[in-house]
Amino acid sequence: MAIDKETDMTDEEIDDFLGRHETGVLSLARTDEPYAIPISYGYDDDNRGFYMRLVSTPDSEKREFLDSSPQARLVVYDEAESTYRSVIATGTLEDIDPSDLTPDQIAQYGEARRPLFEIWAEGKEDLNIELYQLVPESLNGRRTEVDREE
Repeated sequence: MAIDKETDMTDEEIDDFLGRHETGVLSLARTDEPYAIPISYGYDDDNRGFYMRLVSTPDSEKREFLDSSPQARLVVYDEAESTYRSVIATGTLEDIDPSDLTPDQIAQYGEARRPLFEIWAEGKEDLNIELYQLVPESLNGRRTEVDREE
């Protein structure tokens, strides 16, 4: 399999791609430690921001990272036939107080799938469910065509 063609996606292609998808991998970093988790998101193409509902337990590694105001990178990708697409958003993850939400933000959080509590070993009362926003400092997309015949 050889790369036939690689191109950067336009802003319009990125917005369309992110609007059609709803999951990605969120990576958080502090000092020399990385932490990555699969997440669901809502995307607002007007301000090019992501909205996430993140669930953690009080003593979890995820909670430690979230409390440290980490740098964040969100990767959304897919594969269709011989085309791979990926978008990478980089910035700081911001905790959002529910009382500060605007109606538009509430609609975006509605786009993010709710966590399925049945998958958690802890009861619902032991989970912290918090709202976050990622307004990227950089947002880049790439489309790669591969030749599967080689």
